Amino acid sequence: MSRLKILALLPLAVALSGCNYVVLAPAGDIAAQQRDLVIISTVLMLLIVVPVMALTVMFAWRYRQSNTAARYEPEWDHSTKLELVIWSVPLLIIVCLGALTWMATHLLDPYRSLGRIASDRPVDQATAPLEVDVVALDWKWLFIYPDYGIATVNELAAPVDRPIAFRITSSTVMNSFYIPALAGQVYAMPGMETKLHAVVNHAGTYRGISANYSGAGFSGMHFNFQGLDDKGFDAWIASVKSAGGSLGRAEYLQLEKPSQNEPVRHYGTVDSDLYRLILNMCVETGKMCTSEMMAIDAKGGLGHEGLNNTLPLAYDKYARRGTALGGEPTFVAGTCTPDAPQGQTTASIKAPTDTAPLLGAGLKRPTFTPLKSSSFFLGQRPKSDS
Repeated sequence: MSRLKILALLPLAVALSGCNYVVLAPAGDIAAQQRDLVIISTVLMLLIVVPVMALTVMFAWRYRQSNTAARYEPEWDHSTKLELVIWSVPLLIIVCLGALTWMATHLLDPYRSLGRIASDRPVDQATAPLEVDVVALDWKWLFIYPDYGIATVNELAAPVDRPIAFRITSSTVMNSFYIPALAGQVYAMPGMETKLHAVVNHAGTYRGISANYSGAGFSGMHFNFQGLDDKGFDAWIASVKSAGGSLGRAEYLQLEKPSQNEPVRHYGTVDSDLYRLILNMCVETGKMCTSEMMAIDAKGGLGHEGLNNTLPLAYDKYARRGTALGGEPTFVAGTCTPDAPQGQTTASIKAPTDTAPLLGAGLKRPTFTPLKSSSFFLGQRPKSDS
């Protein structure tokens, strides 16, 4: 009978053999610190959970009805020593968890630049981090390498032991960028930019996913992240450049249309201003950038009419393109600067030099002289001769 029970457990062992505990076997220092945080926190909490569960079973067995040898004290109601243990031990564990969480919150802040690439290796200040712009699309990932002038879809690579600085945004709904072997997940939101600093310490190919449900193609929204040595990374960059293809405004507008299970794509050249346009939701020609709207709001704004300054971001933006009626009417189609007369190409957010409300064309505020109601409605009465 015991052999049959053992044989019955074999299918379970086969199923468990397919599990990949990537969070507990990370390839980067940030993920390794997060793993340690999970393990230490779990152990600290088990110091309470395990004794409580064990004592529950022990009490149930020791003081069962059939055990007449157990000491029975119905009048007992207090023990100073027991109260001290019951309250002090959980309190100490909570203090330890609080201190651990507070330190980890600051040390593992995704916006914080890396101070080390491993526990025994500080970051070389002469080494510039690899900058990668990440855009979540429906339902694929776009990666732009501004330092190399290339872009890829559903493929990401980085050199081993070199800090990586991700800038993350979304072109549609809220999403989540997550490479479990590299670092924790960070949200991607339209019109906003989040950041993540990480490093990969071991060469290999790791899986990246979307950790936030975003629609019908969510299950296929994954990619491969390659950790390469310096020569391998240089060869990868060269292969992407040699693949040809250019990613500009027109190509991006086609790329961002919803599609599922997209294959890997390489773009040898990319518009250097594309990520800024995506972030400000103004890739489409004639659409006002959010940075321009914020500049107008900083000068006093346009009131209720300002709501129509930008075309809808989602869910009908694809249907409006190329239609006879176009998008919603705008009161301001763009702003001009001395460097960019056409308005939308190089506009940036700057602190206003004059905080006075925007009145228009430098005109003075109009004066108002109230009129007497009798004079306004009846006119000037003629003087009487009498």
